[in-house]
Amino acid sequence: MTVTPGLGTPQLASPDLLRSTFRRHAAGVAVITARGASGPVGFTATSLSSVSAEPPMVSFGIGTGASSWPAISEADHVGVHILGEHQSELAATFARSGADRFGAPTVWRPGPEGVPVLDDVLAWLVCRIVGRVPAGDHRIVLAQVVLGDPSGAGRPLLYHQGRFNGLRD
Repeated sequence: MTVTPGLGTPQLASPDLLRSTFRRHAAGVAVITARGASGPVGFTATSLSSVSAEPPMVSFGIGTGASSWPAISEADHVGVHILGEHQSELAATFARSGADRFGAPTVWRPGPEGVPVLDDVLAWLVCRIVGRVPAGDHRIVLAQVVLGDPSGAGRPLLYHQGRFNGLRD
């Protein structure tokens, strides 16, 4: 391993290296929802990406040990919700293990294809799952956009340095 002046000491690949590196990467915050066999499920995701414009397609990652994975692994459709900076508590609720994610104060309704749709988000999509790609202890889910609403007001919620933040001017 070679040390590059001014760049610090390189570390061998590890989960800690990856986590430390991506804490420095600001990411938009989304909540992914689906209809599960025993009710709605959902989780906070910072791995949401636009994949294709034609057809319109997105991707996101989910750990195979996540409580939402069994439902996502079987679902035909998911909801994708872009959170606003006013929704850090909602993001924390959907990130917390064992939380009642769809209980008060979360406001939601059954949407198209039975997908839970969250209220007051910047934008939401309903997407048809077209693939689940193994990636270590996660799956990358590919989903084609069916419909949505991008008309919510406000600024996006970001995740950076282990905290939810808003944009600064």
